[in-house]
Amino acid sequence: MSDVNPVNPVAMTVFIAFFVLVTVIGFFAARWKRGDLTQLHEWGLGGRQFGTLISWFLVGGDFYTAYTVIAVPALVYSVGAYGFFALPYTIIVYPFVFAVMPKLWKIAKAKDHITAADYVQGEYGGKWFPAAVALTGIVATMPYIALQLVGMQVVIKGLGVTGEMPLIVAFVILALYTYASGLRAPAMIAFVKDIMIYIVVIAAIWLIPAKLGGYAHVFDAADTYFKAKGGATGIILKPTQFTAYASLALGSALAAFMYPHTMTAVLSSSSANTVRKNAIFLPAYTLLLGLIALLGYMAIAAGVHVKSASDMVPALFNTLFPSWFVGFAAAAIAISALVPAAIMSIGAANLFTRNLWRPLVSPDITPEAEASTAKIVSLVVKFGALLFIVFLPTQYAIDLQLLGGVWILQIFPAIVFSLYTRRLNTAGLFLGWLVGIVLGTGLAVSQGLKPVFALHVGDAVYPVYIGLIALAANVVVSFVVSVLSPRRVVAAV
Repeated sequence: MSDVNPVNPVAMTVFIAFFVLVTVIGFFAARWKRGDLTQLHEWGLGGRQFGTLISWFLVGGDFYTAYTVIAVPALVYSVGAYGFFALPYTIIVYPFVFAVMPKLWKIAKAKDHITAADYVQGEYGGKWFPAAVALTGIVATMPYIALQLVGMQVVIKGLGVTGEMPLIVAFVILALYTYASGLRAPAMIAFVKDIMIYIVVIAAIWLIPAKLGGYAHVFDAADTYFKAKGGATGIILKPTQFTAYASLALGSALAAFMYPHTMTAVLSSSSANTVRKNAIFLPAYTLLLGLIALLGYMAIAAGVHVKSASDMVPALFNTLFPSWFVGFAAAAIAISALVPAAIMSIGAANLFTRNLWRPLVSPDITPEAEASTAKIVSLVVKFGALLFIVFLPTQYAIDLQLLGGVWILQIFPAIVFSLYTRRLNTAGLFLGWLVGIVLGTGLAVSQGLKPVFALHVGDAVYPVYIGLIALAANVVVSFVVSVLSPRRVVAAV
């Protein structure tokens, strides 16, 4: 099967129609829940007025991305059961959100914090450690935005269109309506995106197995395929994969809501109770993710062969569905790139403006100038990610995204531990952060940017997620240095 299909006019028409729809919604969003968009909390947090339903769609929209829809089934297609680590990860994360994020929301609301680095600055004072937290968030987010472009690139190629121009046009449009409407745009588009994705997945899990002879045949075909393939693949985890699987799930869960986009979605909620309710209802997306992952096995049973596993989902839909549905599914996945990319660029812009530009360059900046700066930075971030994809091999974005998870975990102690203990100080947290960043980066580079490192304990070998190893070192250093150095001074509000 060729990786590039001839252009299908029906599928392309449906795709363009839905893309135009979300573009109109994106520009209209500035009029929705009206606020003064010259103020950063209105542009970058939607005025903190999103209720349970909107927040549910928004958090789901930026947590379950186009790359998730493409990459999770692609990983299952390539290695089998190991690819399902995303399921326990999304199960672990919501009790964490329920317990921690309402407390953070209350402090952020009371003290007018817009970013995680604002919170760190409010708790510890100073400007350099909050700047380090902000820089970590921005750097970890850039390849994440680039990967949304990868997801969109894959579905556009699945429609038979090659070259970078469609991607550039799509992101110019995204940049314009994000600039105009701020967080309201992805919040509004998330409604359309999530409904479309649910329709696509429900249709796929109902119709594809029926066409392939049922789920029993799908699993038998996958089992036979992986047994023939050999190695660390199979529809059941190998014992040697247990610690890697478990640590990837735990580390990913702890990192997930440290990212600027998820933090932005949480802080835009209207109340702490809204955050709690969403932690209760968001596991519905975990069910969706499990069903999406099964597409990997279905592609094996359908005899789909592609040069790159990332092309698997579009190839599967092109093989088994009529043209109009192929266009609908492609639009759903492409819109699943737009929503998180918009929120990620807003989150990164908020961090740059509040915690790098204002304290280090322009301490007397007005609120209006602050919002204007954030809008401009959101454009720069998007086009930086676009250049990343256009001029560098995709592999770099994927590898750097793995590093992004390792890096973003290192701000966990400063944000989460400080909610529950007064024992940590700036010196301890700053040094712990530095040790975690250096150790995590060093281990990842030594492994060729693979996410796990083999720990040798006696004669046993335990592959463990590098982010967790670095976080453990970070925590130890943070507490030891804090005990040995003067107690922290909380900044006045």
